[in-house]
Amino acid sequence: MINKRECWIYKPFLLKPAVKDYLWGGQRLKEDFGKETDLELLAETWECSTHPDGPSRVASGIYRGKLLSEVLKEHPQYLGKNCEGLDELPILVKLIDANKDLSVQVHPDDEFAKYHENGMMGKTEMWYVVDAEKDAKLIYGFHHDIKQETLKNALTKGTVEKYLQKVKVKKDDVFFIKAGTVHALGAGILVAEVQENSNLTYRMYDYGRKDKNGKERKLHITKALEVAELKSSIEPRQPLRVLKYKRGMASELICRCKYFQVERHLLNTEECREMVAIQTEESSFKVILCLKGCGTLLFGKECINFFKGDCIFIPAKSIPIKMHGYAQMLMINC
Repeated sequence: MINKRECWIYKPFLLKPAVKDYLWGGQRLKEDFGKETDLELLAETWECSTHPDGPSRVASGIYRGKLLSEVLKEHPQYLGKNCEGLDELPILVKLIDANKDLSVQVHPDDEFAKYHENGMMGKTEMWYVVDAEKDAKLIYGFHHDIKQETLKNALTKGTVEKYLQKVKVKKDDVFFIKAGTVHALGAGILVAEVQENSNLTYRMYDYGRKDKNGKERKLHITKALEVAELKSSIEPRQPLRVLKYKRGMASELICRCKYFQVERHLLNTEECREMVAIQTEESSFKVILCLKGCGTLLFGKECINFFKGDCIFIPAKSIPIKMHGYAQMLMINC
């Protein structure tokens, strides 16, 4: 039980993301999602992150201005029982605007990262496609089994593209990218990404591009070859998704793995004129990422107005929450 005198600290709060200007980024996160930055290109916003390479900050409430990592170190109980013993987020939530093709890359699993990367976490991730241009594609594994030596030669000669499996992408698609899967987002795709709390990426091939200083970006071929799954990948099919309805809200589970669970929620209280209760849990925090529309989150006598692109952190054991508005959002927990 929460002491009533301590109840005030178990409240939701808005987050302000860290921003990244990788060379393949564009303008959509600024123009369509209201992200404020002086960066010329905006490739990624790390919406909910305690990773030192891009920590997000609290943007509302009593912790406003503090790093999320600082708040969770002070209050590790916000993470919930499933994260007992941790004082940082086990996940990272991003928005990604692939205005140009991303590099062909692969991520290590936890075991490899722990042994070879000083105890870091590996990186399994999922993408929810927020929008995609007509004929947009992503890379997902190989057409056929490939030998390590063949792959190495292809990477060296710049002929690897003929071995890669390209998959058509459309809005609302979901892709689960297990550690070890060779992959890349293609130009014209905007995704919400949920992943392990890791920034380990082994870049295999980058089309010979140069950065703003005129240098080719570093490749990590040796490590990539050690962790890459070289067997052919079945072209990913969209999972069966079942919408569940309650008054004012429809929801569906779009991804569940050992690291995180992601649901898509469609909020619409315009006709029913009632607020929708959001269940809070002792087992895990929740993260809400608004992808469309706007609404209001009410807790006690306080509220948070949220809009497209906003991200909200809800501590485990949070005080009761209700919501109203017209919005599409992802809800993430561990």
